[in-house]
Amino acid sequence: MAGHSKWANIKHRKGAQDKKRAKIFTRLIKEITVAVKESGPDEESNPRLRLAVQNAKGQNMPKDTIERAIKKASGADGENYTEVHFEGYAPNGIAVVVETTTDNNNRTVSNVRSIFNKHGGSLGTKGSLEFIFDRKGVFEIKREKIEGKDLEELEMELIDAGLEEMDKSDDEIITLYTSFDDFGNMNSKLEELNIEVKSAEVQRIPNNTETLDVEKAKKVLNVIEKFEDDDDVNTVYHNLELTDELQQALEEE
Repeated sequence: MAGHSKWANIKHRKGAQDKKRAKIFTRLIKEITVAVKESGPDEESNPRLRLAVQNAKGQNMPKDTIERAIKKASGADGENYTEVHFEGYAPNGIAVVVETTTDNNNRTVSNVRSIFNKHGGSLGTKGSLEFIFDRKGVFEIKREKIEGKDLEELEMELIDAGLEEMDKSDDEIITLYTSFDDFGNMNSKLEELNIEVKSAEVQRIPNNTETLDVEKAKKVLNVIEKFEDDDDVNTVYHNLELTDELQQALEEE
């Protein structure tokens, strides 16, 4: 799982921070919209909306932006989104799952298929990659938010809520992993402990990774970025091993 978390540190290596922030905000507003359409605008009675708002706050989205998104989604003119994921292979057999939220499924299917085809990949059938990825609860907590807490004691306490791994390798962020089934338990436990979470998501973690030489790996990462640039795409998961050699080559660009 540690290899997966490294991807977050390099995937926006070209420094497009404003673009990254805009993309995150768009994704979060879509999530708020879907949650409101699904179960209404009241956070207390809508756990999905409460989680979406929590994640938006964790990304420093302004309060009035959150409130406007909820209000708009509650109205008759609020967009209707569908959540769809796609499975396929990038060049050299690297498995890829593309998660989208779209208001036009035909457009999204066409765009995703086109990216696969133009870059030597192939779109597969749903469920074809289930054996490669596990769905895990992933919680990110800023270290400053738990300053003064004994991490070993906290880890023991969180095990009862389903903690499988606590990744403390990052200087600023601590990442918690749970099974898919324990996602809700962990979220409730962190709320009970008054621990503010930067993000809480269900992610697809590869069971194993594939190693390519640097040039081939760069071609795969280029395909990943093409997917991420699409407005309908939320998240892209893959099983490419992010070797030290690859990371060094990317940092030198």
